[in-house]
Amino acid sequence: MKKILLSTIACATMMLAANSDYKYEITPMIGGALTEGNSGLDRNYMNGGLALGFNLQDSMIDQVELGFLRSTEDVDFTGGARDTGISRVFTNLVKEYDLNSAISLYALAGVGVEVFDDEANGNEDSPFGNYGAGIKYKIADQFALKADVRHLIETDHGDSTLLYNLGFAIPFGEVSKPAPVVVEPVVAPKPKPKPAPKDSDKDGVIDELDQCPNTMAGAKVDSVGCMTLVNLDINFDTNSAVIKNTYNPKIAEFASMLRENPKLSATIEAHTDSDGSNAYNQKLSEKRAASTVEALKALKVDPAKIKSVGYGETKPVASNATAEGKAENRRVNAVLNRK
Repeated sequence: MKKILLSTIACATMMLAANSDYKYEITPMIGGALTEGNSGLDRNYMNGGLALGFNLQDSMIDQVELGFLRSTEDVDFTGGARDTGISRVFTNLVKEYDLNSAISLYALAGVGVEVFDDEANGNEDSPFGNYGAGIKYKIADQFALKADVRHLIETDHGDSTLLYNLGFAIPFGEVSKPAPVVVEPVVAPKPKPKPAPKDSDKDGVIDELDQCPNTMAGAKVDSVGCMTLVNLDINFDTNSAVIKNTYNPKIAEFASMLRENPKLSATIEAHTDSDGSNAYNQKLSEKRAASTVEALKALKVDPAKIKSVGYGETKPVASNATAEGKAENRRVNAVLNRK
């Protein structure tokens, strides 16, 4: 039985190692069980098994876990020559708590059924409840190590068993993401130069058509030269929403433009790369957008003219597979509107 179980785990690992953005997670597990002294069984024995996790979106619960554990060797009954194998099938609800982009804690609770190959010493097939806690460590974009402890209480006689497991989590099932929306400026056609027309602020719209002169450098504009999108070029430290002093000149320039143009309002949009969970990145982007809005208010920009929104990792403009691409995705933009 032990050889069959380990072979099954190895085959599942090779077949399902796949994507980094996923709907599901399979976890081969190995560990042990510590029984009560009055259960009539060996106090300690080894287990192996497999768990399949269904990851949930926009839910208080992060994952539903379906699993199977089996003793890897015969478990002796005390006071006799008989032994047995023990199988357990279970369903748990799992909640994760991120510590950083690589490490998270998780709690679980659920129910299951345990089955004895040979019933003796009061040990009988019965349902059980269990709860526990563990730690998860990402070792790559696609894999993670998991370790947890679970307290199992069977409903027949109330016997308790402490399970301790080590698992190797492998995600699969790609999650589709919306394509990024890029606003391209519409440049008015230039007349034949007689002399050549001027574009003093170098925004792509000639002066005679430009209704918004002195555009900020690098901003995207519409057909009449008014800004529609400004990259504020703020780069935050990892896990931080604090704006460093080096970005004050760009923020001050943008604040001055808003004060001098009463018809303009702005939505501050913050984005992250794909490191960390979706929920964590969403909250981090919202904090960074709100931090930028507070910096503009401190520069006497009318609060009614600015608002903030965070998009987390949902709108990348570059690949998250490289450090350069991740840096491009960690951005803060200002989307401008005119009355």
